[in-house]
Amino acid sequence: MEEGLRSIPTSLASTAEQIQLPPPFALVRLRESGDAFAHACCIAPESGAGTLVYVGRFDLAEFAVVLEPTEPLTTARRAFYAGMVALTDALRAYAPPAKEVAIGWPDAVRIDGGLVGGGRLGWPASADEDEPPGWLVFGAMIRTVMMNDRDPGVRPLAAALDEEGFGEAGAVQMTESFARHLMRAIDSWQVDGFDSVAREYLSRIPREPQTLRRIDDRGDLFTRRTGRDATERANLVDALASPSWLDPTLGGPRR
Repeated sequence: MEEGLRSIPTSLASTAEQIQLPPPFALVRLRESGDAFAHACCIAPESGAGTLVYVGRFDLAEFAVVLEPTEPLTTARRAFYAGMVALTDALRAYAPPAKEVAIGWPDAVRIDGGLVGGGRLGWPASADEDEPPGWLVFGAMIRTVMMNDRDPGVRPLAAALDEEGFGEAGAVQMTESFARHLMRAIDSWQVDGFDSVAREYLSRIPREPQTLRRIDDRGDLFTRRTGRDATERANLVDALASPSWLDPTLGGPRR
């Protein structure tokens, strides 16, 4: 990711004036029935880095951004962590005081323990692990409004921004905020190395007593607990294969 988003095609103009994205992002808007992640993966080879696909939904902030890393796929997947840092920073910008915005490794986002959504990562199926992939796509969904089952006791493990005191922060605000914070995360990576992104990411995982965590060059998570000889390893590629937060039937975060 040394060159960040790289060049952006100028032919992709914003199709939704109410969403203001910083350079070098280019907006592609889909109808409510669209799938931002799938569409971004489909157009990534032609659209290029910085293309951000947005789906206008009332109950979800749904978007996906195309990246063009310059390092081998094996290490380039760590861009997922930059995306998750940006996603949680976007939420923190609108969160009420004392609200905990946390990450469940690797991909789930929770507010005060309630699942609101998460991130996912895509890359070409034919990509060589030892070569830079033609593209990566980081996609995200955040539940902004809880539809039906208004009694929180019916689904105590789920949450939505409107119920958590985020005020008027909806899909547009989350998308704009994410774009700004993604640029900051990538800039931090370029200037201070990936360790700076890893520290930010790991700081958002709820702490466990006497537990140390680190992320290696492949993006795998290592966990060591005081008093134990063994170090646990969690494989990033395996974890990304099936997003933990996504309900395929609902087409959104689990409830």
